[in-house]
Amino acid sequence: MGRASGAEPTTTPSRRLVLLRHAKAEPASELPDESRPLALRGRDQAGKVGAALVASGLVPDAVLVSGALRTRQTWDLMRKHLGEPPVAYTDDLLGAMPRGVLALVRELEPAARTVLVIGHEPAMAGTAELLAGPGSEDGALAQVRVGVPTATYSVLEADLAWAEWDRKSARLTEVTRPA
Repeated sequence: MGRASGAEPTTTPSRRLVLLRHAKAEPASELPDESRPLALRGRDQAGKVGAALVASGLVPDAVLVSGALRTRQTWDLMRKHLGEPPVAYTDDLLGAMPRGVLALVRELEPAARTVLVIGHEPAMAGTAELLAGPGSEDGALAQVRVGVPTATYSVLEADLAWAEWDRKSARLTEVTRPA
């Protein structure tokens, strides 16, 4: 997983979308699914993802976070690295399908250039696959087609306003699991 050599854009794209599957959660139990907390391993993963995003120049201007406890905890542990961008918590990411995630992306503030979405599988990988068009990195595309592990993020770029993002309209440049 990672960026293909020689695939570096010569200019910064107008928009970058970072789709992150939350960090490792505790196994299913008597708790409702949306109430499952992060496991100890997940707490460690979340901090590493935050540091990796900074190191990669992927500091978000805005963040969308699922209302589930494990996604909120993932963000809380990441933000010490990423500052305090505007954050929207939404239950619309719980059980969302890729088209539902895309609908949320299309509603993003036009001023946001890099947006982080913290959600769940299969929606995060499915959304990356849905949006990946010409110029996408082959290895990254192969990974999202089979799904992504916890604490893994996909990066998509496009020279389009958020409202114009659609099927095959972006370049999938990397899939990274820093932890």
